[in-house]
Amino acid sequence: MSKWSFTSLASTGYGSNAAAMPAAESRKVLNVGGNDKRIPIPGHYAGWRHDLLDIDASARPDVLCDARQMAEKLPGGSYDAVYCSHNLEHYFVHDARKVLQGFAHILKADGFAEIIVPDIGAVIRLIAQFDLDLADGIIESPAGEICGRDIIYGWAQQIEQSGNDFFAHKNGFTHKSLRLMLQEAFGFVVTIPAAERLELRALAFRQKPDAAVLARLGVAADALAATEAQ
Repeated sequence: MSKWSFTSLASTGYGSNAAAMPAAESRKVLNVGGNDKRIPIPGHYAGWRHDLLDIDASARPDVLCDARQMAEKLPGGSYDAVYCSHNLEHYFVHDARKVLQGFAHILKADGFAEIIVPDIGAVIRLIAQFDLDLADGIIESPAGEICGRDIIYGWAQQIEQSGNDFFAHKNGFTHKSLRLMLQEAFGFVVTIPAAERLELRALAFRQKPDAAVLARLGVAADALAATEAQ
């Protein structure tokens, strides 16, 4: 089995062939748990105000807040979008629900949340297909190999070096479980498996968007059709 490269798994590849969303100074995206604003976010947010929310003050976030407390601490209807990449799996299931309720709270009526998480179903199938051990490397990154155990439970090297067990994964998602949890907080959800990235991408809206909005976010017609058939 050849290992995936770190760049092939970069979440910023999503929407790279789609047009940027209509830009205006008033459009704002909240990057939840992004750790560092220098880490790129997808191109469809070009021209938007980019605010970082993080619990870690050393990340110098624009909004210093525990994401589980957004519904209590942040004003409602204040953002056009939420971007959350590889963060939702760091909460227990009941806390992840609080985070998603916070997303829905801070979004405007026509706003959306874009969420990316590891695809645990794809990881399990890969491990079974190639008879891998949890310690066997799956992804090549500049920092070294990432093994199945890292994807499922959290990157061991980061947890050890930081001394912060918040970096551990307390939850995991498959295509179905992610969609069902999002549907508890949002009116319209599109989930898009990306097995080649070992990731799941989801777009969750407070109200159903028109097809043009979905196209600008890189949602293919077949993915939309599959969602509407569910």
